[in-house]
Amino acid sequence: MASAGYAFISAYLKGEEAKILTSSHVSDMAKVSDIQDVLGSIRESDIGNYLEGVTAKTFDELDGHLWAYFGGCLERLEWFKTVPADIRKILKAYITKYDVLNIKATLQGMLTSRKAKMIPVGVIYSHGLLDQLSNAEDVGDIIKILTECKLEDYATVLKEYKIDEGEKSKLLTEARLDGEYYKNLLRIMKSLKDGSILSKTFSTIIDMTNLKIILRAIIGDIDSEVAEYIISGGYMISDAVAKDLISLKLADLPGRLEHTQYYDVVEEVISDYDRSKSITVVDEIIEKHKFRLSKEMLSPRVMSPLMVLWYLILKEIEVRNLRLILKAVFDTKPIEEIRNYLVLAS
Repeated sequence: MASAGYAFISAYLKGEEAKILTSSHVSDMAKVSDIQDVLGSIRESDIGNYLEGVTAKTFDELDGHLWAYFGGCLERLEWFKTVPADIRKILKAYITKYDVLNIKATLQGMLTSRKAKMIPVGVIYSHGLLDQLSNAEDVGDIIKILTECKLEDYATVLKEYKIDEGEKSKLLTEARLDGEYYKNLLRIMKSLKDGSILSKTFSTIIDMTNLKIILRAIIGDIDSEVAEYIISGGYMISDAVAKDLISLKLADLPGRLEHTQYYDVVEEVISDYDRSKSITVVDEIIEKHKFRLSKEMLSPRVMSPLMVLWYLILKEIEVRNLRLILKAVFDTKPIEEIRNYLVLAS
């Protein structure tokens, strides 16, 4: 029965992968400026087909449709009765990412006295408590919601949050929420089929996330406080190594990473930063290489839980790309100006 489930989901996910946005779609979108024409140019993709005929006067309205699409993709996977148990475990663990993002948005809203914008994905959303989260008046309200949704690990993190300490306490709490998320993921992945590869993939993602923190800290000359925000569980960059790297000058960083898979990444960041003097190159380059490394580990796999992780990453990247493109169109900005921010599978 398990092999039949993997055969079905392999065929389904490969079929879905064939219908994602490509660089060719981006080129087509760049040729038009009207929002309906942009959507019309991608109608042959799955997400384009979903958005066909949608009317939206603002980016926020269209953004809501994009997240509804993504949530629908996850719901379809959960609906299939033959999906193997290991894949269901990955889905359940992975989508907690969106609970963490929604918690962060709520904390930010409390700090700025603005209502948080929620992503309609995750455990809190499935419990019908997302509106309640966005209207939370204090951390105690958030903790109650997390406890009701059986997300007690994150509730424990929030008990240490001190809103009166402002931005620093918020950033530290966000880093701890991320750390809790990855700790839970790594614990669950080790027990699954192909768990060693799943663990390596997430540990590499942790490395890349920490590398982004390290590079931004060195460039911004704020290394003294950043060590607290490093996430544990990296593959090649341990907590101790990360804290050591933060203390270096930018030019010395590649030498410390010479025999790792991150050497070329850092070299590219330094080269682009020297040319542009823009810190945004850090995010651009890290995201592209994070995607590349995940692809190398996950995309060749079939009949394995690794397939669903690759699918989730692909769909997230697709939604991210389209959000950037559609925001540019609404802002009457040429798509070519934001092309470097896009991460394309093909």
